Amino acid sequence: MAKFRALISVSDKTGIVDFARALAALGAEILSTGGTAKTLAEGGIAVTGVSEVTGFPECLDGRVKTLHPAIHGGILAVRGKEAHMRRLAELKIETIDLVAINLYPFKETILRPGVTREEAVENIDIGGPAMLRSAAKNSGDVTVLCDPADYESVLSELRAGGVSEDTRRRLALKVFEHTAAYDAMIAAYLRAQIGAGLPDKLTLTFEKAQELRYGENPHQKAAYYRAPCAYAGALTNALQLHGKELSFNNIGDTDGALAALREFDEPAVVVVKHANPCGVAVGKDLRTAYLKAYAADPVSVFGGIVAANRPIDAGTAEEIGKIFVEIVIATDFTDDALRILTQKKNLRLLRLAGAAEAAPRGEIDIKRVSGGILVQDADEVLYGAEAWKLVTERAPTEAERADMDFGMKVVKHVKSNAIVIAKDGGTLGIGPGQVNRIWAVQNAIRQAAGELAGAVLASDAFFPFDDCVAAAAAAGITAVIQPGGSVNDADSIRKANEAGLAMVFTGIRHFKH
Repeated sequence: MAKFRALISVSDKTGIVDFARALAALGAEILSTGGTAKTLAEGGIAVTGVSEVTGFPECLDGRVKTLHPAIHGGILAVRGKEAHMRRLAELKIETIDLVAINLYPFKETILRPGVTREEAVENIDIGGPAMLRSAAKNSGDVTVLCDPADYESVLSELRAGGVSEDTRRRLALKVFEHTAAYDAMIAAYLRAQIGAGLPDKLTLTFEKAQELRYGENPHQKAAYYRAPCAYAGALTNALQLHGKELSFNNIGDTDGALAALREFDEPAVVVVKHANPCGVAVGKDLRTAYLKAYAADPVSVFGGIVAANRPIDAGTAEEIGKIFVEIVIATDFTDDALRILTQKKNLRLLRLAGAAEAAPRGEIDIKRVSGGILVQDADEVLYGAEAWKLVTERAPTEAERADMDFGMKVVKHVKSNAIVIAKDGGTLGIGPGQVNRIWAVQNAIRQAAGELAGAVLASDAFFPFDDCVAAAAAAGITAVIQPGGSVNDADSIRKANEAGLAMVFTGIRHFKH
């Protein structure tokens, strides 16, 4: 093989000595910078320093090393263009045929506790992305690597006579994806630092966590991606301890269960089925909470997702083990609980230590639409400025107030139009996703488990007519909590007073579509 020049400058030095040694054995001249050059020299590899190539010393604490025509000219020259090659000869610049670069560890830096902005900024790579992009642009002549996982396959092709055009193009694509993600991560960090709002140009980056068997349906391809700097309580940080591989729908439903779970500080269990809570409860302990959540809808709980904000103990595990559920996710599992639950071969068990942690403020919610996306602030509040505005003659009792608060925390996570009926810290009936509010009320009443006398009804949006209050009163419900704001609020208030109901307005809507 004809002699070629390889430029190597890496922060992640995984496998780099063996790679450079193999290149040298194939006749390559190795060019390198700073710490990488030192590492290679210590490995017994002959290295030409970049400063020898440029005739200019590294300076400004290493900020300027490779930003020089002798480097970028050698990378960018198109070999098949006579004018390019003639100009290189005039400038005494030699071509560079392989570039192996990985970037300053910006992600690892900003994930360190207590990292300063100055430390983060110092780990923004400038020369590395420039060389990667130059090499990727000229992939017709240059092989570019940004991932140690590609070293061996490139070596194999070099030993066989040369890197194929298909491989060079694939590696070039990988570079542009890599540098785009790197810049997006920096932009997100800097935006958070100054508390900037939604940007004019929004660039997001995610890393593939796993390939999925299929999407919502078997004919749809799918993959699971994670944010590069996800907070501790994010689902992507969960560790699967047992069971089958997670599916597309499993992941979506589990994330919904976690969102609802984070509303509660006391021991709580949330069961989700097809993206909607079907049973939610709090209790003095986890077993009590689970039994209440199960009793809320024993039919829908079957095949559901169970989320808990405390470690699963043996008593709770025994109860869960009596039925089929798809997933149990919790902050932890006792050894006895694991022994019980792992007897079910396919049951997926996920440990997420931060399951009870609230998401950081400033998260955004994204929905895909044809030709674009919708972006909004996450729904991070429960009540508006007029929280707990009593609008009826009768005030709620202390027990009703507690269940009103509980009901609003649940209804916030139910698909609109949404109604939740609650009593004693547990759901009795949930009416999700209806095209009109009275149907949501009727479905919640019809689905309710147990006696509704003394229960409360929570609504995610105002009542357009008084029929919702009338239906609640007829079912035995004694208190209602809703946002208010309808032009017909007076009718609903009048109906509540006639029936002796307590009604509170919260001043804030919680649509979830």
